[in-house]
Amino acid sequence: MRHQTKKKTNKKTEKEKKHTMKYSKIPHTDIEVSKICLGTMTWGNQNTEAEGHEQMDYALEKGVNFFDTAELYPVPATAETYAETERIIGTWFKKTGNRDKVVLATKIAGPGDYTAHIRTNGFAPSAIKDAVENSLKRLQTDYIDLYQLHWPERTTNTFGQRIYQHNPNDAWEYNFHEILATLDELIKEGKIRQVGISNETPWGTMRYLEEAKKGAPRMVTIQNAYSLLCRGFDSGLSEIAMHEGVGLLAYSPMAFGVLSGKYLGGKSPKDARLTLFPRFARYSSAEATKATEKYAELAKKHGLSLAQMSLAFVNQQPFVTGNIIGATKMEQLKENIASIDVELSQEILDAINEIHNEIPNPAS
Repeated sequence: MRHQTKKKTNKKTEKEKKHTMKYSKIPHTDIEVSKICLGTMTWGNQNTEAEGHEQMDYALEKGVNFFDTAELYPVPATAETYAETERIIGTWFKKTGNRDKVVLATKIAGPGDYTAHIRTNGFAPSAIKDAVENSLKRLQTDYIDLYQLHWPERTTNTFGQRIYQHNPNDAWEYNFHEILATLDELIKEGKIRQVGISNETPWGTMRYLEEAKKGAPRMVTIQNAYSLLCRGFDSGLSEIAMHEGVGLLAYSPMAFGVLSGKYLGGKSPKDARLTLFPRFARYSSAEATKATEKYAELAKKHGLSLAQMSLAFVNQQPFVTGNIIGATKMEQLKENIASIDVELSQEILDAINEIHNEIPNPAS
C-alpha cells in the first residue's frame, strides 16, 4: 500500500511561477497537503462524472493534492444520489492511476432524519466499520488518508445554530472512547491513516483530545464552516487549534457562493446553488447581505474580486490547514485555486475586521 504523496517539481516558465501552490503538514503527522483543498460535494448532482474528472485533472495539475469528500455527497443528500461523489472519485483514480498523488479525506455521515436513507445506528462500531468498507470500495482504494466524523452524534448546536439547548438525557459523552477505539482498529488494519472531526464545538473537540492523552487516536483536523460571514471558529476553537495543534479544514469559504457577489441586488443566476436549492439560506439573511455588500466594496477599492479576497482571507489564517474550495464551473475553479497567489495587506485585513466588528458573524 502506497502512502507517500509528493509535490511535482517540474520546471516552470516565468509566467507559471506566478501561480505557486502553498503546502503545510497536517498537525502531528508527516502528511503534506496543499493549502487549497478540492471540495467535491456537487459531483453527481450539479456536476457530471466527466466534469468531476476534469476538475480533479486541473486541480492536480495546479498543485492541489488534497481532495475532500463524504459518503453523504452530493448535497442535497438523497437516497437516489447517495455516495455518487465517492464513486466518481473512484473511477478517476482507476482511470488515471493518481491515487498516490492525492491526500484523500472522506467522512461518515452523522445521524438524523436527513441521513436515515444511509443508516440509523449513528457511530456504533458496526456503523463506522461498514461506512469505511463501503467508502473504500466506491473510492477504489485500499486506504483513506483522513477519516472524519461529519457532525456530532450528540445533541448540540451545529450548522449555524447559535444557541445550545442542553438535553439532560443525552449520555452521548460516554461514546467518545468507543468511537476512537473503533477508529483505532481501522488504523491498525491500515484502512485509514488519520482521523478528524467536523462541525464540532470546543467542548467536543477537547473531549476527543482528552481521550488521546489516554492513548486513543488523536483528532488532527476539524472541518468547520469558516468565511468572512461565518467566523465563529475565532471564538474558542481557534485557541484550541493553535495550542493543541488541530488544523482547521475550512468549508464554505465562499458561503455557498454568496461571497462571489453574484446574488447581490436580488439576483438569482440560473443554475446557481441558491437558485436551485433556496432552502440553503444560512448565508442569505439581511445582515449577511449587508456584510457582503461592504466586503464587495472593500475588494473593489483594492482592485480585487470579492471571491479572491474572501478566499485569501481564509488562506492567511494561522490555524487553517486546508481551505476547501468548490466549484460547478471551470472558470470558478480556476479563480478559486488562483487565490493562493493573493496576499492581503494588513490594511485590508484591518478593514475586514472593522466590517466584522460592525456585523459580526451574520451566518453563525
